[in-house]
Amino acid sequence: MATVTLEQELNPWEAQAARFDYAARKLNLDEGLWKVLRSPNREIIVHFPVAMDDGRVELFTGFRVHHSMARGPGKGGIRYAPDVSLDEVRALASWMTWKCAVVDIPFGGAKGGVICDPKKLSQGELERITRRYTSELIEFLGPEKDVPAPDVNTNEQTMAWIMDTYSMHMRQTVTAVVTGKPISLGGSRGRREATGRGVRVVCLEALRHLNMSVEDCRVIIQGFGNVGSNAAHLLMESGCKIVGIAEYDGGLFREDGIDIRALTEYRHRNSSIVGFRGAEAANTAELLTRPCDILIPAATENVISSRNAAKIQARIVCEGANGPTTAVADEILADKGIFVIPDILANAGGVTASYFEWVQDRQGYFWKEEVVNERLDEALKQSFADVVHYGLTHDVNNRIAAYMLAIDRVASVIRQRGFYA
Repeated sequence: MATVTLEQELNPWEAQAARFDYAARKLNLDEGLWKVLRSPNREIIVHFPVAMDDGRVELFTGFRVHHSMARGPGKGGIRYAPDVSLDEVRALASWMTWKCAVVDIPFGGAKGGVICDPKKLSQGELERITRRYTSELIEFLGPEKDVPAPDVNTNEQTMAWIMDTYSMHMRQTVTAVVTGKPISLGGSRGRREATGRGVRVVCLEALRHLNMSVEDCRVIIQGFGNVGSNAAHLLMESGCKIVGIAEYDGGLFREDGIDIRALTEYRHRNSSIVGFRGAEAANTAELLTRPCDILIPAATENVISSRNAAKIQARIVCEGANGPTTAVADEILADKGIFVIPDILANAGGVTASYFEWVQDRQGYFWKEEVVNERLDEALKQSFADVVHYGLTHDVNNRIAAYMLAIDRVASVIRQRGFYA
């Protein structure tokens, strides 16, 4: 890979493009399809006014990017954060295309976001932002067009507001326009835990593939939000020891394993893991480089980069977050022989369960949680096997194998459909 600056390395769109280009080259993808799949199909930027609680009018900026709709409606979350950028949303939309293709579900890739700081906004202000953002995008949304979901700083309530706004415009209740909704509004059982459950599935598959013991497995998790906490619970139930938890405001370490149930209760009471007496305090950055069997970055992008990749001592890195490892760091981890489960496979449990929710909404028939979990486990095990087989067949690492498999599936559909003129 060519020499890049740190700024280029940490740019999510540049990172995605570098991996895409490498995988496309290995596939001998023809130039025309290369151009089609490298660029988003549509990028929407909206600027909209919102009346604030104190009477002021603020102007907010929102994005929605459709990367590819070749295999089905767009699918991807909506995030609210001060640092949301078009490059970030572009990258996330493309990752959704590849993620949906890796697990072979009939969605394309989309992503959205609004530049705002939810911590400084009231519930009423968040609702007005959500409804106005939705109305600005109304012609591009729909069960057959684009189906949003929760992401950073959005949740079931956010999806309920989007569903209601869209339904009011359509003059009928349309539950299938979003996923990640409350169960009472057509949400799916098992959806909230699905991403963490998927992480557990692929971690256990990796241990089997590498002939490693579950009982002796030491796990460090960066991020104790929805994905990290559920993965921790489920891996602990499977027999793994969760020896480290790293959060933005501090970390915890205990050699013989942290009691995740007790930690969850503590975090619920204190809104932080800092001060938990069931483990010793640890530096968050240092935790990522401590010896362990599985390291799960499950929070933000670019936490493993050229600055710390050489110090990673995990046998397996399972990417619970989107884009936690830079393209430059990929090469370093590969040279160290670390088995990486890439994000477009590792955290695909969420979009797989979203697909199940969409199917249930369209059927008007809802499944028991054990059915959702059983089908999720089956889908992730098959996808893991597909990626590993593809990697061994083409002599590439898991990330490039996942990209090649996904690109191949999307390109095949485009070839069959042809180009409308």
